[in-house]
Amino acid sequence: MNEEISPRAWTPDWVPDSGFRLRLAGVHFDAVRIQGQLGEEVAKRLSLLTDHDPGPVVYELNGFRWMYFLLPPGTARERSWPSYAQRYTSRTRSAAAYVGVPAVYGTTWPLAWRSLPTPQAPHVDPGLLAKAIEMLP
Repeated sequence: MNEEISPRAWTPDWVPDSGFRLRLAGVHFDAVRIQGQLGEEVAKRLSLLTDHDPGPVVYELNGFRWMYFLLPPGTARERSWPSYAQRYTSRTRSAAAYVGVPAVYGTTWPLAWRSLPTPQAPHVDPGLLAKAIEMLP
């Protein structure tokens, strides 16, 4: 019997099986980080631009409530981002930059998925993220 696999059942190998793990930016993905409500507004606009499949977006549930948009490796430094959008790449400052990645299921506090990676959108499209940012008032 053939069973169709849900697109949400697919996860890249850099997503942990449980809890959360720190991943080195620039290896599996670059990241653009935006704080709080502004990050949420960008995520909403990005979701609309992508027919609700924007690719991987992680958010923090406490503190500054950062939103992390996970882009293909090497792409975050290819464009200029607004001052409120911090980029994390293999060349972030003089030190290595790590981003927390939660598991799909189970306890992952203080991190959670705003949007999961899918086979169609394994990363956030940098051009569409820039467009979503431009749409802000």
